[in-house]
Amino acid sequence: MWRPCGVFDATYEKDMAIFRTPRHWSALALALLVFFLLPVFGSYYIVSFLNYLAISVIVVLGLQIVSGYCGQISFGQAAFMAVGGYTSAVLTQKFGLSFWVALPLAGIFTGFYGLIGGAPSLRIKGFYLAVATIAIHFVTMWLLLHLEITGKSVGITVDSPVIGTFVFDTDERMFYIIMPVMIIMTYAARNLVRTRVGRAFVAVRDNDLAAQVMGINLYYYKLLAFFISCFYAGIAGSLWAHLTLVCHPEQFTLIHALWFIGMLIVGGMGSIPGVFFGVIFVRVLDELVLVFSPYLADWFPWLGMAPAAGLGMTAFGLVLAWFLIKEPRGLAHRWEILKASSRLYPFAY
Repeated sequence: MWRPCGVFDATYEKDMAIFRTPRHWSALALALLVFFLLPVFGSYYIVSFLNYLAISVIVVLGLQIVSGYCGQISFGQAAFMAVGGYTSAVLTQKFGLSFWVALPLAGIFTGFYGLIGGAPSLRIKGFYLAVATIAIHFVTMWLLLHLEITGKSVGITVDSPVIGTFVFDTDERMFYIIMPVMIIMTYAARNLVRTRVGRAFVAVRDNDLAAQVMGINLYYYKLLAFFISCFYAGIAGSLWAHLTLVCHPEQFTLIHALWFIGMLIVGGMGSIPGVFFGVIFVRVLDELVLVFSPYLADWFPWLGMAPAAGLGMTAFGLVLAWFLIKEPRGLAHRWEILKASSRLYPFAY
């Protein structure tokens, strides 16, 4: 689709490949080279911001699978991220496990914990499922604040990952853990949605009754979608805990879950590239607001400090409303149109 006449694939391997041409491979190699040289030549601000972006991408990738592809609305992604972060913290600080063992275990444990949220999904959907996941968020936060092993309201301090005598104790060093994990998770998600499982997710999203008539086990695939989504959130939570060196419930609020949903809407539902567009757009918007909001009170003294303090959420709400009305298919759809028009230029169609 979106290819000029005469451009085709001669083999099944090329048709299934994500990177099809030498130009694609060259662009990938150049992008990886630039990314992995950034901690050497880039500033601390840029590196820390990219770490934040990469962790957000992993979280929203999981949300894309359960909501964008399977059609199950979830507001519990921040809570599942907290479960992953606390699991990794407990395993490393209380039981003495290595970060490299705790990272996958945090994802797996969060995945099974997420099955609690996926269990009601066969009987409820839409608004009711969204409310159920919100309830799971508050139950999770209550448990984290009252269990002894989680440190209650104090939280848990976390040590930096270690390989031999090398300690990943700075944002620049953590960059070399977070970025490869993000790339691997993105590649896995991109391939997952092209498999039989991914097609089953799409069928459930489009019409679950028709999917069931076609022989798709709704309960199995809905639970699987929740498990994968929570696995992604758990991995992101573990990385976040070892990046910030602390786990506290205030890091994983319902507002964060709303931001993740907003990123998904802005980027485009049902699109892996849309995850990157949405995360980058929203995070850059948030950074710009942080830079310019202090000047708002100087430029408009009659507004006072309150509007400047709330400008971030205001800007996010306005952008989200604009995309819902004017571009409901997100930036990914606009990107596809741009690619198609550039390939056919100077012809109109």
